[in-house]
Amino acid sequence: MPHDAQAEALFFDRAGLDRDRVTALVDDALTGCDDGALFLEYRQSESFALDDGRIRSAAFDTSQGFGLHAEVGETVGFAHASLLDEQAIARAAETVKAVRLGTGGSLALPPQRTNRHLYGTDNPIDGLPMDRKVAILSSIDTYARARDPRVVQVMASLTASWQAVVILRPGGETVADIRPLVRVNVAVVVGQGDRMESGSHGSGGRLSYDAFVSEDAWKGAVDEALRQALVNLDSVDAPAGEMPVVLGPGWPGILLHEAVGHGLEGDFNRKKTSAFSGCLGDRVAAPGVTVVDDGTMLDRRGSLSVDDEGTPTGRTVLIEDGILKGYMQDRMNARLMGVAPTGNGRRQSHAHPVLPRMTNTIMEAGDRDPAEILRSVKKGLYAVNFGGGQVDITSGKFVFSASEAYLIEDGKVGPAVKGATLIGNGPEVMTRVSMIGNDLRLDPGVGTCGKEGQGVPVGVGQPTLLVDRLTVGGTQAA
Repeated sequence: MPHDAQAEALFFDRAGLDRDRVTALVDDALTGCDDGALFLEYRQSESFALDDGRIRSAAFDTSQGFGLHAEVGETVGFAHASLLDEQAIARAAETVKAVRLGTGGSLALPPQRTNRHLYGTDNPIDGLPMDRKVAILSSIDTYARARDPRVVQVMASLTASWQAVVILRPGGETVADIRPLVRVNVAVVVGQGDRMESGSHGSGGRLSYDAFVSEDAWKGAVDEALRQALVNLDSVDAPAGEMPVVLGPGWPGILLHEAVGHGLEGDFNRKKTSAFSGCLGDRVAAPGVTVVDDGTMLDRRGSLSVDDEGTPTGRTVLIEDGILKGYMQDRMNARLMGVAPTGNGRRQSHAHPVLPRMTNTIMEAGDRDPAEILRSVKKGLYAVNFGGGQVDITSGKFVFSASEAYLIEDGKVGPAVKGATLIGNGPEVMTRVSMIGNDLRLDPGVGTCGKEGQGVPVGVGQPTLLVDRLTVGGTQAA
């Protein structure tokens, strides 16, 4: 069954909603408004977690509901309920009318329709029996402990969800999408003497479990997590001070996501609270730096056939050869800024309002050999994996902890270091990029982005980069 028909059947057949009556309620609620829509959602989700050789938790959840929003200028009326019921939608319609205040807005044109689908409709939860999921987690534990006697703890998890959405606009026009999502994670703790260190690896995307839980796949995840843990077991104290930093390809793009990406979201720039506000057409990064947000990549964790307002996602060029070209936009901020939506209107669920958010945010490849980049550094830091971080959107300042990093000594990768943090200012760091590798890599599919209390799946990617100067926080002087 096609995406649209399969999704709509959940709401207008299974849930018993009458399309004509619901459309009439939406029409009435949004008369005189600038924009708005009814968002219908049905979601199944599950998780299995193993720790210390035992299944510590197993959960399954089914949720459904709607969110109705109306926009007049920059004022938004929003009401939601965790049931699919015409009376509840009618009450929500009366609530959101409050934003009209007697004004007569001109309703914005609906999003352009598309028949493009970037992922399948199969429910990954149904694709693998529960006993098989438990057996895979147990095998991960057994394999990890057999790999090295220093393994003292193994944690592994499988999570999946299947979300169906319908966006209904005035006049009865609907856009629908079905979104599968899977994630597999492995973490290993090793001990030697009185020292303990950890490593982790995960993968995921909008596919079935089969893509990530073959024996080769889960053994590869264990091997990578164990490798990181053993590297950290031999690490020395990180240096502190300003120095050249080489960022590895793939997941280190999370620094780009946090330090630059959030500052290029439409709401912060419309409100002029971003470090990039008012900089369109200006040089904001070094020559050669091109950053895009691309929601159209097949089966990727951050991809969407349409965003949560029904706008098809796209490949939005944010920075091109160092020049700021655009921002990521939902419909409201695009309307208020006089530009086109970019398919970046996202929400965690029907109970959350739409915000402009990233999808897959990527710095494009350059032409340098990664080995050449490392050879160019006499003394510095090579950061290949990151943990948590924080960023101030207004100032652009960030702090990130490196979960795997190495000293660079005379152009060669030296010992691993622990406790390294990268401290800087996003816009400044982008101007200090002096070499860009030809080894663009995407993250393995584990990213979740938080904004205003909402979490959504995202992707990142980048090639190897050299930042000429960046402050490293550590425990010994450089």
